[in-house]
Amino acid sequence: MILQGHGLSLRGQLALLGLSNQSWYYQPVPETTLNLLLMRLIDEQYLRKPYFGVPRMTHYLNGLGHAVNPKRVSRLYHLMGIEAVYPKPRTTIPAEGHKIYPYLLRDLEIVRPNQVFTSDLTYIPMERGFLYLVAVMDWYSRYVLSWELSNSMEAGFCMEAQSRALNVAVPEIFNTDQGAQFTSEAFTQGLLDRKVAISMDGRGRWMDNVMIERLWRTVKYEYVYLHSHTDGMELWKGLNDYFHAYNHENPHSSLEMATPADVYYGRTKLSTK
Repeated sequence: MILQGHGLSLRGQLALLGLSNQSWYYQPVPETTLNLLLMRLIDEQYLRKPYFGVPRMTHYLNGLGHAVNPKRVSRLYHLMGIEAVYPKPRTTIPAEGHKIYPYLLRDLEIVRPNQVFTSDLTYIPMERGFLYLVAVMDWYSRYVLSWELSNSMEAGFCMEAQSRALNVAVPEIFNTDQGAQFTSEAFTQGLLDRKVAISMDGRGRWMDNVMIERLWRTVKYEYVYLHSHTDGMELWKGLNDYFHAYNHENPHSSLEMATPADVYYGRTKLSTK
């Protein structure tokens, strides 16, 4: 879908199409077929039971007939960017070289659009490899303001998603976990420059960022697990259609059967939120 004869560079054409450079140049990740299957099984079970650490996940996979050891499962956890949910010691100590901001949402009543944005990334399986998906969502309306795909967990694609979301609106608070992508100075500076208050969950505390974790379950069960994609461009097109439908067509029971776009843009006023 590259445009010919328009005088645009490849970077410019990708920007026009809403694609990141990383997603266009995606190369299949050199993992074995078995590892890709194990990662898919881990992802599905983790969505159901995010408190499963390496020992229990290893036991689960062994029970399915896959003779894997904890070392292998631990490597796949790291590759997928996941960890079990349980209280960890000394979670308030900042990562070396990065400031960790306090969690600002506890006991906060979220009552309007653009009050709180939340962001996270997740592993997305494909037919031959996998990508990472990041999204920025308005907490109150569940409206997905932006999203990006990448073949690595480096901060660049998270910053692209942040920039696109802030072009839509500037929130009062921006909430993430303590992943290296979100604690990087480049990511936080983009928020501080706009006077956005930064909120960060306790590491591994998915329930603190529960709204976007619910989004991941919805995206995976309603779209990702129902389709087989052979490359990043095919996945991008499918997700682009899905997120449009999610925002503008699919009613949400938690939004009194309105769509996220209806609530975000004020076309529907909620009586119970």
